[in-house]
Formats: sequence, structure tokens, C-alpha cells
Amino acid sequence: MVILHPKKTDFSHLDKASQQIMLDTIAFFENKGKSKLCDDDRHYVWYDDFLSFVKEKKIFATLMTPSGYGDEGARWDTSRIAAFAEILGFYGLCYWYTYQVSSLGICPIWIGGNEDAKKKAATLIDEGNIFAFGLSEKEHGADIYSSSMKLSPDGNGNYIANGTKYYIGNGNKAAMVSVFGKMSDSNEYVFFTVDSQHPNYKLEKNVVNSQSYVAAFALENYPVSKNDILEIGSTAWDAALNTININKYNLGWGSIGMSTHALYEAMNHASHRNLYGKMVTDFPHIKDLFTKAYTRLLAMKLFALRATDYMRTASETDRRYLLFNPMVKMKVTTEGEFVMNDLWDVIAAKGFEKDMFFTMAARDIRALPKLEGTVTVNMALIIKFMPNYFFFPDQFPEIPTFNDPVNDTFLFNQGPTKGLGKIRFHDYNIAYNAVDLPNVNIFKGQIALFKEALMMASPNESQQKDLDLLLKIGELFTLVAYGQLILEKVVLFKISNDLTEQIFDILINDFSKMALAFYQKSSCTPKQMEYALKMVQKPVIDPAREERIWNEHVFALKDSYSMNN
Repeated sequence: MVILHPKKTDFSHLDKASQQIMLDTIAFFENKGKSKLCDDDRHYVWYDDFLSFVKEKKIFATLMTPSGYGDEGARWDTSRIAAFAEILGFYGLCYWYTYQVSSLGICPIWIGGNEDAKKKAATLIDEGNIFAFGLSEKEHGADIYSSSMKLSPDGNGNYIANGTKYYIGNGNKAAMVSVFGKMSDSNEYVFFTVDSQHPNYKLEKNVVNSQSYVAAFALENYPVSKNDILEIGSTAWDAALNTININKYNLGWGSIGMSTHALYEAMNHASHRNLYGKMVTDFPHIKDLFTKAYTRLLAMKLFALRATDYMRTASETDRRYLLFNPMVKMKVTTEGEFVMNDLWDVIAAKGFEKDMFFTMAARDIRALPKLEGTVTVNMALIIKFMPNYFFFPDQFPEIPTFNDPVNDTFLFNQGPTKGLGKIRFHDYNIAYNAVDLPNVNIFKGQIALFKEALMMASPNESQQKDLDLLLKIGELFTLVAYGQLILEKVVLFKISNDLTEQIFDILINDFSKMALAFYQKSSCTPKQMEYALKMVQKPVIDPAREERIWNEHVFALKDSYSMNN
């Protein structure tokens, strides 16, 4: 079963110790119960109970400490991180968030060259402490070029830090906050660590209404020793971007988890409602909404799982994950919103009730496309890969499903973040030609037209300055890569033809909608409009296939899971 079921999924793809982490985490939340979960959310209760559980089981220490710095079972293993992030998303964004920002906070330490800081971090996380990532600023947001946090020499070989940071998760409790700024004398970038409990660390407020503490803080003449410096110069910049590259992937898994729980709740509610003498789940439009939600969710997870394989096998000569990883952050999280919208159209007012997980998920799932860089920022990054992806394929060894219990060492040794336009990819046709199904073949035709349009009606000089137009081209490109990785996982997991066809039913429609949006741009040339209209296609509709999927996969979820109260 690809879709998570907390009371049935055995996590057999992981080693025994990692399986136990997942099962213990599920047990913690099921013992807590949905009533308490929702009540804590309503009253913005800081999640001491969860952090105490994490401390007792040393879960963060096990998952976030690379091999060699922690206990025997400690390693950075993206396969089990994905499973854990999905579980946390399943039970609430705040629990996922405290893990996510701890991961962001500790990553610059592991990436940097300061061994003393690494040993200190290893000890602190082993003791159950949490971490924070001091990057964003109120005036500059994600524009890290413009950081106003300054580090000044004190004349005695150490430094004094002054400045403010904003939107810093765990900023109230973090034992180490990795702070990004600039040297006041040279204007070089710098990463250094501070303690949130230090008297010169001024915690200003929580900037959101949430269980999570998203801090605004100021450093006022904060003393920083040489031992607190992680990196200076270009390596500090690289550490910031590589940290985000590693961790933005987790956002997709938070969305997958929330969407899954919402799907169970929505089905349980709708399948027991009788309106006008008919069960709600017998209405054709309700079946369609549920089937679309389930199919999108399945596609989200298949894509994210395949992206895991590319992350875990990345190397100096294979950095393909740098395309697929931001897609997990951008595309998967956006798809999660679509899933939630369809489910909300089913359950309507029930989605506002205070004792529903759905109410939390419907609110919080909106955040994920907007964290770790907006969809626009990540799309601008993805577009850089498009020429090599389509026109200059390279050869790589075939990557299997990779769940080996080993440390993902390369992620912390990536070096400079330049040269994205030089990254090569294998031929996407390998994946598409491995599957011969009607809807997959229609989608192949759309791809062929898109590629031809890029050659024969490429954006002119003026259009290349139109970000909105380029974003629409990027959306079409994203769908191609999205379908590719889904098909790779379809083959590896032996997903049924019915489900594969239903996924591509959605992808064909999404591609058509975006082609039409491109056509409607005022700057679109006649030749481009011609290609855009050709790309608008209709999938093969198979009522018998849809009925099988409904009975065997979607309606089969009825009463199969409900969180303990």
C-alpha cells in the first residue's frame, strides 16, 4: 500500500531500528488522541509533550546526526527522514515544523568546517535540544543577498554581532541558532551560531498565531567567539543554499502527510451521510472529486519517493536531484492544495468544525508552497535546467529504489552551488517509452509538441523578460519531469495500469490548462499560440476503469482509519 495507513503500514523498507522510530512516533500521536491534538492547536499550546518524547527516544539525534558524530544508529538517511516527515505532517504541521527548522538549523553546522561546533551540536541534539536557522529578515525576506545582520571584530580576535532576524522557527528554545550575516569590515558572508537563551539574544515575539514559535529576535552586542564561526565568504553562502536544497524536500512530505489524513477523514464523513435518500458517496460528482484527490495524492507520493532515490545517489557527477528536489517542494506542495480543495468541496461545512483534523490541515497546507522560497522562486530555479533536460541528454547508470541504511554523505559535501545550467540529465524518453498506455501516449504527444515549440517558437528577447510567461513555460516543463519520475516509480513499484492511466488523465488535463493559459498571454506570438492550442488534449475516458479504481482503492478507504480519540 503506497498511501500511509498509520495502523497498518509496517515501514518494512527501512531497517528494524528505523521502523521502530516510525511506529513509536505513530503510537505517541495515537495515544495523545485527536481531541487533545485539536485542543492544543486551538489554544496554541507549545508541544513540550512531543519534544519530551523525541528527547526520550533520541529521535532527532538519530535522524539528524551524520554517521561518525552520534550513536551507532545515527545517520542522515533521506529514506527514513521522508517517512518521519510524512508521519509528522499526518498529525499536524507544528510537529513537522519543529523538526524541519531544527534540521535547517543544524545543517550549516554539518556542512561547515568547524569540528568543535559539530561536536557541540552532536552533544546538544543527543541531549534532546532543538535548533534554528537564522536566515530571513523582516525587511529582506528571502533576499539573503541583502542581509543586514553584521558581525564586527572586537579587537581581541573575537566578534560582536548586531542585527535582527525574522520568521525563525524554534527561535524561542533553540540551543544553537545558525545565523547568516555579513562581516562589517569586508562585507563577506558569514555563518555563526548563537544560543537563544543568552542575555544578548533578545526574543521579541512570536510573529504567528500557532503552536509553533516563529520568532523575531535581535542580537544586541552579542559576543561571538572564533569557535562559533561556521564559515566565512563564499562557503558561507554555499552552506546557506545547500542547507535549503537538502531540506526543502521535506515540505512535500509534510503536504503528503496532511493530505492523507484529510482524505481518510473526508471519506469517513461522506460515506456515512445520506442526502435526498442517497448516500453522498453515490453521487457521481462526489466520486469524481474523491478519485481525483486520491489519484493526485498517489502521484505526489510516487514522485517524492523517486526524488528520494536521486537525492540519496547524488554525487559530484550526478546532481540531477537539484531539479527534482525543488519540485518536491514546489509541485508536490501545490498538488496538496488541490487535493485539499477537492476534499473540502465534498465535506463542505464539516471542514470548519473544531474537532476535525481537516480544519487544521486546510489552514496549514497553504503554508507549504510558500516556505523555503515561494513557488515563483523555485520555478525560476527549475527553468535553468530546461535546455539540458530536453536537448542535451547524457547517460547515467540506472538508479534503483534506494532505501539502504547508509549515510547520505554527499549532501554535506556538495561544495559550490554554481553551475546549475551545466547539470545534465538522462533522456526522459526512457521512462516514457517504458510504458505503453493510451493516456501516457497522449501525454507523450503533448510533450513532443512542447519540445517542438521550444525549438521552433522559442521566447523572443522581449518575452524572456516576461517572468509570468516564463513561469507558464516552467509549469509545462515541470509536468514533463513530474510524469517522468512518476513513471519510473510506477515501473519499480509495479503500479497497476488503471492507476497509471488515471494519474495521466490528470496530467493531460493539467498540461492542457497550462497550455491554454500560455495561449492567453497577450505577448504570445501567433506561432506560439498555434502550438499551445495543439497541446490542448483530452484524456481517454474509461468509466469501467474509474469504477474499478473507486471500488478497489478510493471507496475502500471507508472506515479503514480513524485517529484515536
